[in-house]
Amino acid sequence: MDIVLVTGSDMPKPDAEVPLLVDALTARGLDVVVRAWNQAGQDGTSWDPAPLVVVKSPWDYFDDRAGFVRWAHEVAGRATLVNPAQVLEWNSHKGYLLDLQQAGVAVLETVLVRRGAGEGERAAALDRLGGEVVIKPAVGGGAWGALRTPAGAEAAAGHLRALAADEDVLVQRFDPSVLSAGEASLIYFGGRFSHAIRKVPAAGDYRVQEFYGGRVLTHEPGEAELAAAAAALGVAPGAGLAYARVDLVRLDGEPAVMELELIEPELFLPHAPGSVERYADVLVGLLPAG
Repeated sequence: MDIVLVTGSDMPKPDAEVPLLVDALTARGLDVVVRAWNQAGQDGTSWDPAPLVVVKSPWDYFDDRAGFVRWAHEVAGRATLVNPAQVLEWNSHKGYLLDLQQAGVAVLETVLVRRGAGEGERAAALDRLGGEVVIKPAVGGGAWGALRTPAGAEAAAGHLRALAADEDVLVQRFDPSVLSAGEASLIYFGGRFSHAIRKVPAAGDYRVQEFYGGRVLTHEPGEAELAAAAAALGVAPGAGLAYARVDLVRLDGEPAVMELELIEPELFLPHAPGSVERYADVLVGLLPAG
């Protein structure tokens, strides 16, 4: 086999993009296998990589982040892993948003509350932001465990207390522009912009995922959005991003980063003609010589 496309063994839904990518790579004469990252034995040593291992959609990695990070570093020692293991480790905890903030990237204001934080620290995080906030796990995806609430509400304190008892938590200022404009997602292959879409929530909801009724629309990014995305991508550790998705919102009329997705983003390939081919060509170029 030439390439392994990595998924998960406990997927909330199938990754509809995998068959598209398999077909494009097979048409280029490559032998492609699809395998879950956690399909191997308990110690991970039986996971046999191909020359190129592409982390496509391990949508269950946040159930065992430590195991996923160990797996990534182990595979990286025996194959070309994309994205690189250090990128996967950094991006698998949403504390990376603080790195973006510190680097001067426009980011939706975020406070990280560490696991086991006391009542005073939790209250200070809520007081710092005020207004409406979204409270969610620092390791997770798909809006799982997220709560939109006034910062001063009893529900906010209770949700933050419950989450922080077991894990790190993010408290983010809620941006009302999401309700009308949604989120713009800019997708990159091999460091080059490929296409963009806009995700709009259903009426009465703030979550843009299709699972919650959100819609996907075509989108043409402006110069400010492209600049914001480039700034965020420039902070990622190392180099060699085979794929990336930058989610942006409008903060006071200007683009700000909501998420930087470098592990398992949906890439919205069916919404952009030619995007599957562009992605496949980048992956072919990453195959080790010989």
